[in-house]
Amino acid sequence: MAEIAIGIDLGTSNSCVAVAEDGTVEVLPNTYGEHTTASVVAFREDGSITVGNAAKANIIHEPMRTIHSSKRLIGRYFFSEEVKKSQAVYSYEIVEGENHGLRIKVSDELFSLPEVGAMILREMKSIAESRLGQPVEKAVITVPAYFNDNQRQATKDAGRIAGLEVLRILNEPTAAALAYGFGKGLNQRVAIWDLGGGTFDISILEIGDDVFEVLSTAGDTFLGGDDFDDRLIDLLADEFMSKEGLNLRNDPYALEKLKVAAEGAKKGLSVENEVEIRIPDVITGEDGTTHSIERTLTSDEYAVLVNDLIQRTFKVCDEALQQAGVVARDLDGVILVGGPTRLPIVRSSVREYFQQDTKADVDPDQVVAMGAAIHAASLVNPAQEAYLLDVTPLSLRIGVLGGLAEGVIERNTPVPIEQTRVFTTAVDQQESVEIRVYQGESQEASENELLGQFAFSEFDKGRRGEVEIDVTFEINTDGIVNVTARDRANGKQASTRIALSSGLSEGQIQHIIKEARTDRVETSAEQQGQVLGAIPLQSIPAPTQDLVEVEREPNEGAEQAESVELETLDDRDTDEMEILASDGSQVGADADASDLDKNTQYVETQSDFQLLSDGEELALAEESLLESDAPQTETFEQPGVDLAETAGDDPEEQS
Repeated sequence: MAEIAIGIDLGTSNSCVAVAEDGTVEVLPNTYGEHTTASVVAFREDGSITVGNAAKANIIHEPMRTIHSSKRLIGRYFFSEEVKKSQAVYSYEIVEGENHGLRIKVSDELFSLPEVGAMILREMKSIAESRLGQPVEKAVITVPAYFNDNQRQATKDAGRIAGLEVLRILNEPTAAALAYGFGKGLNQRVAIWDLGGGTFDISILEIGDDVFEVLSTAGDTFLGGDDFDDRLIDLLADEFMSKEGLNLRNDPYALEKLKVAAEGAKKGLSVENEVEIRIPDVITGEDGTTHSIERTLTSDEYAVLVNDLIQRTFKVCDEALQQAGVVARDLDGVILVGGPTRLPIVRSSVREYFQQDTKADVDPDQVVAMGAAIHAASLVNPAQEAYLLDVTPLSLRIGVLGGLAEGVIERNTPVPIEQTRVFTTAVDQQESVEIRVYQGESQEASENELLGQFAFSEFDKGRRGEVEIDVTFEINTDGIVNVTARDRANGKQASTRIALSSGLSEGQIQHIIKEARTDRVETSAEQQGQVLGAIPLQSIPAPTQDLVEVEREPNEGAEQAESVELETLDDRDTDEMEILASDGSQVGADADASDLDKNTQYVETQSDFQLLSDGEELALAEESLLESDAPQTETFEQPGVDLAETAGDDPEEQS
């Protein structure tokens, strides 16, 4: 039996799992026959845990015990602006963990974000196993292209906790391009416009003879369908406050009812021009009187609410096109990914921006999982007949004196890549150095994402500027950063995987796996009391050719809507509210990645940096060169100034 590896689209709102076998790609439905599963985790008072659409139905009843949109929080610091925004709109409790990390508090238990993500992944794993009738241990998991190193590593940790060997962390737009073009003999330049529940990405790709080359990528990791919902929630809450004098935002149960109604209305407006929102008994006043909401919402009114959010995506698109060196008219196609792209206002806006119709033969909810499945199959059955080349979405930077961040590896550089910089000590007899690594595009360190700190003390002591230390930065095919420091004189070195200091340590991951709280998850198959086994599924033809990473060559309106009743809850719990669109018919609501190898690009730049002692940042002094194919060493003289001294203080005082 051929080895099985699945593809998982771990989404903010919904997740999807697929498998590629025998020339076909199958999206695997859950036990209810649904091809997507809600990315929601519900913690019951008896200690059991449910995941998926059944958990989503629990939001209104137990909002403080039901976790949704956790993908927006993974890999973030507690003090970040994104977390503050989430605390304002989420009913569950977000608290600070170790080193300014995040934890979700449910009763007396604390859960890390990777652990919550693992519960969703465990459900996806269970769906695949029940459908395929055999154990599944390997997977490719997708992430937004603009995820930084912290978020990618946290996602990979979630896979480990779920009992999966994560073969690759794959960018969502790249996965969508694979599903769109793999094996079809296309020669096209396309844009993947990916608006999910919580994130937005745009990638420009060149497809030719089954070579998939990402030219550029850009994105916003806190812009998605959830923000569309929040706009409608604000409208309903403000109108209710004006009319009734009650603030629905202060009641977690009322707030979750608004969330469910807003999501249902968004789905309704994807197919109709008008929906009627009805939320009975949304809140009970101090006098015991119950209040309800009834309101008609038109697509035009909704368009006004969310138009500025859509326009934000086009600023990101401008950036991606510029980085790729193309204009919209150079594109052969635009592929839409993500549930919110079903909205007419989104489709028309994208069509206007790119001046062409979008591709209509792609399912925006399933295409990412399908592409991940194609890539997963290629990794376990390598034929090396097709090629995938991705890029790093964010620049890698290193902190230098004066609160600045010096670029090391620029954004949209093909990965994997390795780059080396040479540093020197800043004070006589310096005993240790500490390097701060950032991701972002600003020269101001504080405006970038701090990935972590790397300490090194295994070098020989000497006079200031005489001790040379090689610091090598690597970005592998998962987009995860590794750093190594080596004393040129004695050859001693220290190595670390740069990860968010607030993230999980290896010891914590092992403790979580040993504690096995994810085993408390009652998968949908267990709830149904059956294992479905392998059954015929709707499949989409795809060739059996495989993908590998390769080295890039150098220098290279509709009529008025009839009444349609929309289920805003899971169809197993529809007693809370309804959304009508004016005739009564229903419309459903709804082994570690490979290390750097022979294909890796090795680029060495030499710069005289100075390392400050005792935790200070790096001080850039003077020189820089880029090593060509023929080994050579060249020094560029500059009218240099020692930045360690220009700060106005003695270096020892700064250390």
